[in-house]
Amino acid sequence: MPHTYQASLEARGDSQILTIPQEFTLSSKEVIIRKEGDRLVIEPIRTDSLLALLSTLEDIEDKFPNVDEGLLPLDDIVIREPE
Repeated sequence: MPHTYQASLEARGDSQILTIPQEFTLSSKEVIIRKEGDRLVIEPIRTDSLLALLSTLEDIEDKFPNVDEGLLPLDDIVIREPE
């Protein structure tokens, strides 16, 4: 279970500000906040982009076959008109 911290809320106009300790830093700049009874739940809004997903994957070490092996180079292909 993660550590627990006591924090202070600061009033600013009609809002409150909560400083989140570094150990609880979220990976996104936007969050969803909801109330469950007297608890406040804060969840990061994930960027579900393909680039974000790919950046989390490990590098592929497998050797892939040369699919062009045995094919003529593109420069040697001549397209002939039908007679």
